[in-house]
Amino acid sequence: MYQVLYCLSDEHDWRLVALGGAVCLLASAAAISLFQRARATTGPGRLAWIALDAAVSGCGIWATHFIAMLAYSPGGDGAYNIPVTILSLILAISVTFVGLSIAVSSSRPLWIVVGGAIVGMGVAAMHYTGMAALEMPARVNWIAGTVVASVLFGIIFAATALFIAARRDDLSHALTATTLLTVAIVAHHFTAMGAVLLTPDPTLAISGLSIPPASLSFLTASAAVAIIAIALVAALLDRRAKGELGRQQIVLDSALENMSQGLCMFDADGKIILFNERYAAMLRRTDILLTGRLLVDVLREEQAKGQWQGDADEFFARLVADAREGRTTTDVVNRFGRSIRVVNQPMQGGGWVATFEDITEWLEAQAKISHMARHDALTSLPNRVLFHEQLEQGLRRTKSGDQLAVLCLDLDHFKDINDSLGHPIGDALLKEVGRRLKATVGEHDTVARLGGDEFAVVQIGRSEETAARSLAGRLVEVVSAPYEIDDHQIVIGVSIGISLSPQDGNNPDELLKNADLALYRAKADGRGTYRFFETGMDARAQARRLLEMDLRAALQRDEFEVFYQPIRDVASGRVVAFEALLRWNHPQRGLIAPIHFIPLAEETGLIVQLGEFVLRSACTDAASWPDDVDVAVNLSPVQFKSPNLIASVTEALAASGLDARRLELEITESVLLQNSEATLTTLHELRAMGVRISLDDFGTGYSSLSYLRSFPFDKIKIDRSFVSELATREDSMAIIRAVTGLGRSLGIVTTAEGVENDAQLELLRREGCTQAQGYLFSKPRPASDVAMMLEGPRLRASA
Repeated sequence: MYQVLYCLSDEHDWRLVALGGAVCLLASAAAISLFQRARATTGPGRLAWIALDAAVSGCGIWATHFIAMLAYSPGGDGAYNIPVTILSLILAISVTFVGLSIAVSSSRPLWIVVGGAIVGMGVAAMHYTGMAALEMPARVNWIAGTVVASVLFGIIFAATALFIAARRDDLSHALTATTLLTVAIVAHHFTAMGAVLLTPDPTLAISGLSIPPASLSFLTASAAVAIIAIALVAALLDRRAKGELGRQQIVLDSALENMSQGLCMFDADGKIILFNERYAAMLRRTDILLTGRLLVDVLREEQAKGQWQGDADEFFARLVADAREGRTTTDVVNRFGRSIRVVNQPMQGGGWVATFEDITEWLEAQAKISHMARHDALTSLPNRVLFHEQLEQGLRRTKSGDQLAVLCLDLDHFKDINDSLGHPIGDALLKEVGRRLKATVGEHDTVARLGGDEFAVVQIGRSEETAARSLAGRLVEVVSAPYEIDDHQIVIGVSIGISLSPQDGNNPDELLKNADLALYRAKADGRGTYRFFETGMDARAQARRLLEMDLRAALQRDEFEVFYQPIRDVASGRVVAFEALLRWNHPQRGLIAPIHFIPLAEETGLIVQLGEFVLRSACTDAASWPDDVDVAVNLSPVQFKSPNLIASVTEALAASGLDARRLELEITESVLLQNSEATLTTLHELRAMGVRISLDDFGTGYSSLSYLRSFPFDKIKIDRSFVSELATREDSMAIIRAVTGLGRSLGIVTTAEGVENDAQLELLRREGCTQAQGYLFSKPRPASDVAMMLEGPRLRASA
C-alpha cells in the first residue's frame, strides 16, 4: 500500500490524474446509461446497444489509462509500441463486450455479477497489455501481491456496478453504478501502477514502431472523449425518448385497461406479446401465465381443464396461417355461457392483434328485434312477413299428391266489441283467439295474425279437401265459444275463406288473394261460416273493384243526386217532412240504388264525402220549402265518427240559411252500440244547435230501450219489417202497439216506414202512430218534384 501511495504522490502529475479521472467518470456514466438502455431493449436493437456500450467502455478504459500514463513520471523517457497499444484497445472492447452481453441478457443476479466481473477482467487485460506496450531504457518488474489486488479491485467494483445498474433504471442507481465503475477503473489502474518496479538499463532501445507518450495520450484522449461524448449524448437522447415513450406507454396502458374490449397481441410465431386485463377476465385466464407464452400452450392447458373444446393445434395453426397470409378473420366463440366475437387483424412484419368483444346482450337484442320484426307483438304469433315465408317453405316441401290449404279468418263484428268495451278488452280477446287457434290446428300447421282481427292458417300434408273443411269447422266452433274476459262474457263469430294448392294457386300471393276472396263471400253469406274459393269469386271481386273505382270517379264527376220521399202526418195527412235519399246516376248503368253502393262506400270510407254532399244538398233544397216542412238526413256510423261532423252540420246550415230546428238527423242503433261518452257528447252538441235527432230502424237492435234512456230522442222510426207484416202477424202488431205507446209516454214522435197500402195506414192510425212514410204516398223523387208532392193530398205509387 505504501508503494501505491508513494507512486501516486511522487511519480504522478495530479492535474493529469484529475483529467484522467474526469474522462473515466464520463466514460462510466455513458457505459452505465448504455447498459440500462440495452437491458430495456429486445431483439436486434439490444445487440446494437451492447456493441456501442462495449466500444464506449473500452475506449473510456483505454483513454483513462493513457491519460494517467501521461501523468506518470518515473524518471526517463519512453514511448509506446503501436501494435501492442492497438491490441490493448481491442482487448478492452472485446472482453467488455463479452461481460456486458452476459449481464444484459440475463435477469438472474449471479449472471449479472459474472458479467460485471468479466468487465473488470477486461479493465485488467487492457491495463497490463498497455503497460507491455511501454518502451523505455529500463526493465519492468511487478510486485505480485499488488498486481493481484489491482485485478480484484477491478473485478469487485465492476461486478457491483453492473449489479446495481441492473436492479432499477432510475437516477440514483445510475449515479451509484457510475461511481462504482469509475472506482473500478481508477482503483485498478493506480494500484497496478504501484506494483511497477523500474530498473534502468541503457542497453534497452526504443523500437521504430513507437509513438511518444504525449502524442499518443492526447490523440487517444481526444478521440475517446469525442466517442464517449457522442455516446453519452446518444444515451441521454435515448433516455429522453424512452421517457417520452414511457409516458406514452402509461397512456397506452391506461387506454388498454379501460377498453370495453379485450385485446391480445401475438408475434409471428403466435407468442403473446401483450394483453389487457379485460382480455384475461373475459376469457377467465387471470390465473394463467400469459406473457411470452405460445397461444397453443395456453389452449392446451385450458383443454386439459375442460375449458376449451376442439383441436387446439389445428385452431392455432389456422390463426398463424391467416396472419401470415394477411387475412382478417372474425369468429364468435362461446365461453362460460357468453358469446364473444373475436377479430384477428394481421400486423405488418408478422403477428396479429386479436380483439374480444362480449356480444351476448347484443345478440339477445338482435334476436328480440328479429322476433319482433317477424312476430305479432300482441299474440306472439307469426306476422304477415313470417307467414309469407313459411307459406313459401310449405309450398316447397309439399310433395306430389299432397295438398296445402290456406285459411283466412276474420272475426265477426270485432269492431263493435272494441268500441263498446274498449281496446284493452279487444286486445285480450285477440290474444285468447290466437291461443285457441294455435291449440286447434295440427302440429305442423302455422297460425299467424295478419293484422287487426285478421288471422291466417296454413295446413300442410293433407291429401283431401275434407281435411281443410274439417279444420275450418273446428275453428268456427272453437272461436265462437263464449269468452270470459275481465268479468265480461263475450260471444264473437268468425268467417273463414279457404284456398287450396295447387288447384287455387301455387304461390303465396295467389293463394292468399283467393282465400281472401272466399272470406269475403263467407262474410257476405251471413258470417260465422266458411267458404272455399270458386273461380267466379275472382270475377265478382273484379266487378267490386271496378265499382269502387267508378264510385271514386263519380265523386269527381258529380254523378250523385239527392231524392226525397215525403213523411206525412197520420192524423192530418199533410207532408211534414222529406227524407233525403242518395241516388247515383251512372253514365252506363243508369240510376243505381243505395243498397248497391252504400255498403262499399262505408267499407272504403267514401261515405263521409257522400254524407257531406247529401247534408249540404238537403239543407240547400229545404231552405226553399215551406217553413213547416222539415228535412231528414241519414248519418252513417262511419260518418258519425268523423271528427268533422259538427263542423259539417254547422257549415251546411250556415251556407243554406236553413233553421237548425228544421233539420232532422237519423242515426241507427249501431252508432250507439259503443255507448261511449264521445258519442253522447256529439249528440248533445247537435241537440244544443237546435238539430233534432231521430233513431232509425228501431226494434231491430239489441238494446233499444237502454238507448232511449241514455239520450232523449225526438223521433223513433219503426222499421219497415214490422209494418209489412201488420195484417198477417199478431206479434208485429203487438210490437208496433208497444212502440207507439212508449212514444206517447215519453213524448217522442213515432214514424212508421214502408207503408204500402191503406190497411197498414189504418192500423197505424188506430194504434196512435204519429207519422208514416212509404210508397203509399210516394216513391223517392228528385228535388224538382217536391212541389208536386206537397200539393197532392195522397200521391200513390205502386208498391
